[in-house]
Amino acid sequence: MSIVRSERVAAVLLLLAAALGLVAANSPIGAALMALQDSHLAIPGTPVDLTVGHWISDGLLAVFFFVVAVELKNELSVGQLNSVAKAVRPAIAALGGVIVPALIYVAVTAGSGYGGGWPIPTATDIAFALGVLAVFGRGIPSRLRIFILALAILDDIVAILIIALFFTKDPNLLYLAAAVVGVALFALLSRLLGSRMRPLVAIAMVLVALLTWFLVYESGVHATIAGVALGLAMLRRPGMHARHALEPISNGLILPLFAFSAALVTVPQVSIGDLKAPFWGILIALPVGKLVGITLGGWISSFVGRKGSRPQLTFQGLVTAGALGGVGFTVSLLMNELAFARHPEVADEGTLAVLLGSVVSIIVSGILVARLAAYYRRLRRLRRDAELRLAGS
Repeated sequence: MSIVRSERVAAVLLLLAAALGLVAANSPIGAALMALQDSHLAIPGTPVDLTVGHWISDGLLAVFFFVVAVELKNELSVGQLNSVAKAVRPAIAALGGVIVPALIYVAVTAGSGYGGGWPIPTATDIAFALGVLAVFGRGIPSRLRIFILALAILDDIVAILIIALFFTKDPNLLYLAAAVVGVALFALLSRLLGSRMRPLVAIAMVLVALLTWFLVYESGVHATIAGVALGLAMLRRPGMHARHALEPISNGLILPLFAFSAALVTVPQVSIGDLKAPFWGILIALPVGKLVGITLGGWISSFVGRKGSRPQLTFQGLVTAGALGGVGFTVSLLMNELAFARHPEVADEGTLAVLLGSVVSIIVSGILVARLAAYYRRLRRLRRDAELRLAGS
């Protein structure tokens, strides 16, 4: 299972699953797969009745968001975001990486009636970005990886807030209040995991988590928010143990399955000129908007704080981080489903745009990361040679 924890393996699995979904959808078995995806699975005795596709995006993906939330809490507590000074630069860069892509999308789609898709190009896939960095970044200083990690985590916070605020309509406050009680009970139970009743407590936590997910789903808030709330509420140390246990499942099963399901779309049989505005908005905003926004935000943040306390990241490093931020995949695909739920023909084009925009970002960021890594390896070699010459003289 340890191989599935690798950032490289997780990124490769995600890319292969998305490619397989796209190929399968446009093959002779495509119609059968889509029919299966749209078939309903209900839980007897409950009002929960979801399609297979929604069980993946609303149910299984909540586990992924739980893992992300646990990592976020750890970073906020003892990691790279545990102080304002540490968080301010990636926070400003992340904000730029949200604002600029959204503005580009709005500008491209102005007057089309599809302006509501602006959140789609604002998300960064943390697993894929770190995967590209792991594949091509041998020799990259740890400060760049830390910056990317902090940037992507903050980006996830924004994505979570967008889902909660913009894709929730007429929430049922009674169910929502009951879900809050469930989250509080989950947090309390996590404090008892060190006791002798650990197995019973663990079972109780799973049951409370499932009940909380059900209450959030019934409240009208997107069900993945339950995973976020539970991850943030859980005590940090047992939360990290849970994250360690769930990471192989998330990387090896849930994310590839979601990527396959989300990419299960038929390539539109239209000319390039007939593609709708959202396709072009996403395709441009994801790679270009992220690169420009993160680079600009990172540059602006260099003037914030005391000079000695600022993280040393070169302009080339910021551009590389911006290119990595354009790898949208998981959260962008989810945003696309939510934004165009009532426009399936646009949603299909949006999915293709997310995949193509992410591939462009992977290629660009891969080249930039490889060049930057080669520069730092050469720099280390020159320093080592200089030290040997000094030692020998």
